[in-house]
This record gives sequence, C-alpha cells and structure tokens, in this order.
Amino acid sequence: MIFPADVTLAALNATSLGNMAGFLAIEYTRIGADYLEAKMPVSAKTRQPQGLLSGGASVALAETVGSVAANLCVAQEKYYCLGLDINANHLRKVKEGHVYAVAKPLHLGSSTHVWQIHITDTHQQLVCASRLTVAVLSKQRP
Repeated sequence: MIFPADVTLAALNATSLGNMAGFLAIEYTRIGADYLEAKMPVSAKTRQPQGLLSGGASVALAETVGSVAANLCVAQEKYYCLGLDINANHLRKVKEGHVYAVAKPLHLGSSTHVWQIHITDTHQQLVCASRLTVAVLSKQRP
C-alpha cells in the first residue's frame, strides 16, 4: 500500500470544500493499494458550449486526483507535491452522467513523481489518458 492506512474518503472529500475540486463536484470514491479514484459529474459546470465534457474539466480532474494521490505518498509534515507538467489525450466525447478518474503511480521518486490518470465514462470506456509529473518539495525553507 502506497497510501497511509488512516486515510479516509470522508477526509479526502472534506479537502474539496471551497476550492476547484468542490466547485467541479469532484468526489473521491475509492482508495486502493496503489490507486486513488474520484468521479466528476458532466454538468453545466464541466461542459463546453457544444454540450460535451470540456477537455479543461478533464485535465482539472486528472490533476486534482493525481496531485492528491502524490501528496498522500510523501511525509506530509516534511514535504508537499505540486504539478510540474500534465498532458492529456481526449479520446471520447461525453455528454452526460459522470466520469471516473483513476490515478496510479508510474514513478515515485524523492524529487519527482509521475502519475498516470485514466478517465472513463459510466460504461468504463476510456475518455481521457493523462500523465502528471509533480515536484516533491520540502516544507523547510533554506
């Protein structure tokens, strides 16, 4: 298990209040041995003018889930993680329902992490494949 044993979905969901994750109604749904999953509704807040899920909303979901997962993997009293780079391939359109993001690590280093985030629709079809690189930074100032 790469995450602390005492992490709960309720605690993760409480971190979404008052920020973009809360505005987009991102909800953490599962914590596995090596993954974190969240869902986001396809709604007026996440659709583009053509009525489809916005690629920007998909990227926001991917970065949110990947960043939270990365921060759970470090000693939080000493370190924090911030996004350095994200890319996304938008593969399928979505008009309604929810999308589900699963973040899994590809690399957990001492100074960087690389996370793979797959976003699927309610039929488990791949909607977006994303990769997030985060910097692991010290909370200690020189």
